[in-house]
Amino acid sequence: MSSPLIERLLQIYPLVDAASLSAFLDEHEYSVLFFTEDPNRFPETNDVAVVLPELVKVFQGKFQAAIIAQPDEKKLQSLYGFQSWPALVFMKHQHYLGAITGIQDWSVYLQDIQTILASPPKRPLSIGIPVVSQ
Repeated sequence: MSSPLIERLLQIYPLVDAASLSAFLDEHEYSVLFFTEDPNRFPETNDVAVVLPELVKVFQGKFQAAIIAQPDEKKLQSLYGFQSWPALVFMKHQHYLGAITGIQDWSVYLQDIQTILASPPKRPLSIGIPVVSQ
């Protein structure tokens, strides 16, 4: 399920699904993937939808934004390990840099994004699947 704010973003940023994600990431040095889930269940999604274009402006095109197609969000969530919605996942080409979940204060976004973009790629956090050895 979508919202008018998400629909507005889809006029600005591409909708990316599991099949097109790799090509999108290859095209852009830095990108941010917006995982919306259901805005009715997670109202903060609408807040992040308002903030995202402002972040893109402030960072002067340093990264390209894309909206993740809702049918593929759960599958892709497992790749990036975030555990709450909505989420902004930052990538450098195919490499994970970090994620910001929920709505944050403006100053937190600015500081966290600068830190994330300056950091080396890393493994995404685990989504909590236990590893059992024999």
